Amino acid sequence: MPKTISVAIDGPAAAGKSTVAKRVAAILNFTYIDTGAMYRAFTWAVMERGLDPEDEKASCSIIPEVTIDLLEDGRVICCGQDVTRAIREPLVSGNVSYIASYKDIRLALVDMQRAMAQSKSVVMDGRDIGTYVLPDADVKIYQIASVETRAKRRYDENVSKGIPTSMEDVIADVRKRDYIDSHRAFAPLKPAEDSVPLDTSDLNIEEVVDAILNIIHDKTGLEIPCH
Repeated sequence: MPKTISVAIDGPAAAGKSTVAKRVAAILNFTYIDTGAMYRAFTWAVMERGLDPEDEKASCSIIPEVTIDLLEDGRVICCGQDVTRAIREPLVSGNVSYIASYKDIRLALVDMQRAMAQSKSVVMDGRDIGTYVLPDADVKIYQIASVETRAKRRYDENVSKGIPTSMEDVIADVRKRDYIDSHRAFAPLKPAEDSVPLDTSDLNIEEVVDAILNIIHDKTGLEIPCH
């Protein structure tokens, strides 16, 4: 068994990847790397400068200026500012897929993500972790759920955070992000050939966490701590 273990969890928007990835990492004492938060932070940086996220050239022009730090307590720091809440606002959510589709931005953030995974055991979630970011990951999971289930989860998350939104807007946003993520030219959303599919439509969070822990055990032989 390798000294370090890398777990890649991919899937479409609002599939609940981040929530379960955080719990799995905590149970295993692995480092959780929220790649989605990194793309959201870059989107925030683009919009903060008054640039159009749909303008690839303008968005990519600020790559040398953008710094992103993921803190152990879950906070996201971009260009020295705490953007943890700001990157979950609907305006960022509605534009992040454009930013994530730009090759130069993806290359810059992928370099950061790979460096994070080199020296420690990690759980990393996103759209192309198993296919591109960590193609040699020890465990690859492709987590899916119906559009309606994902929209309800995202809606409930926004309400709990006091972010104004409507179910109709969330459903439209989820469908738009699915299309952009799966049709982008560079590293599109798709399951890795050696990934384990996991449909979470009818599972609660704890059931998903247990399912992922079982997959990790089956793939690596790692003993799972009581939780």
